[in-house]
Amino acid sequence: MTSLTRLESDTLRRLEEMRSTFDKLRAERIRAEGEVDRLTHELDRARELARTEFGTDDEAEIQRLIEGALAQNAKLVEDFGMALRDIEARLKQLGGEP
Repeated sequence: MTSLTRLESDTLRRLEEMRSTFDKLRAERIRAEGEVDRLTHELDRARELARTEFGTDDEAEIQRLIEGALAQNAKLVEDFGMALRDIEARLKQLGGEP
């Protein structure tokens, strides 16, 4: 019984096609697992850096810190502009300009 029936031949052909798909999916899974490991390590490093730099790794708290810094910067820029306008006004007064 060395010859295969047509059904057996079709089954073997389909299995070979599925093996190729299986091998591709297995390789993709391995790649994805490696990517997950890499990204997990990267996230851990980012959290450690955040704790070192900001004292927290909580995203909401970091966002509040950023918003506070932006508001403080805006105030400092406004204060600097006012100081420059004041200096300019004083210089005009000293120079006799109206």
